[in-house]
Amino acid sequence: MTKRLSSVDRVYETLRDMAINFDFKPGERINESALTTRLGASRTPLREALNRLVAEGFLTLAKGQGFFCRPLEPAKVLELYQARCAIETEGIIRGIENAGDDEIQALCDYLDDFEKTYFTSTDLTEVLQQDEEFHLRLAALSGNGELVRLLSNLNERIRYVRLINFRQIREQMEDGAHEDPSLPAHRKIVDAVKNRDTDTAVTALRSHIERRSEETIELVRLAYSQLYVPSI
Repeated sequence: MTKRLSSVDRVYETLRDMAINFDFKPGERINESALTTRLGASRTPLREALNRLVAEGFLTLAKGQGFFCRPLEPAKVLELYQARCAIETEGIIRGIENAGDDEIQALCDYLDDFEKTYFTSTDLTEVLQQDEEFHLRLAALSGNGELVRLLSNLNERIRYVRLINFRQIREQMEDGAHEDPSLPAHRKIVDAVKNRDTDTAVTALRSHIERRSEETIELVRLAYSQLYVPSI
């Protein structure tokens, strides 16, 4: 029994990474036979892993047709950003109510460290992971593990589009045509939390997330160009 669960977990982790990074193209039907060969897995753990990914929103299941990669559409991405905003807003409200001063200070310390490498790091995947970690820590101040779990899932489902956004901003910064507002926004949020100023914290957080969501159509277009147009 233990060996079987381990096999399912191994297959699940691999498939989840593939789904997060759109190794399966949007709307593409999943070839189960090819995956069993590629992953060295039997059909049963593969099916269990695929069904788990359907439940988590990474894949879809069509009756009589099989499993498909989730679509990459502006409306769907916007829904995910809206859900993220709702969850983080609730988290920050609860965090200001419930978190101790030492917990808030720990978040401030994390942001201090993050700021030191934000502009100098050339690994944008790592920068994005640090950004996600900041928002998870912010939500964790609420003391509500379910909020953190839901936010983590949403982060993974929009990660590919957000990475495109990070690359776009970095290129514009290098051309001198754009300044990244993320760090000032993070600092404004944290300062408001530290001052137990709920209204300012919520307003700053919403503005920060909604600024990104407004760019979904362009970001999805860029994502498709990354997925389907070979780099020259």
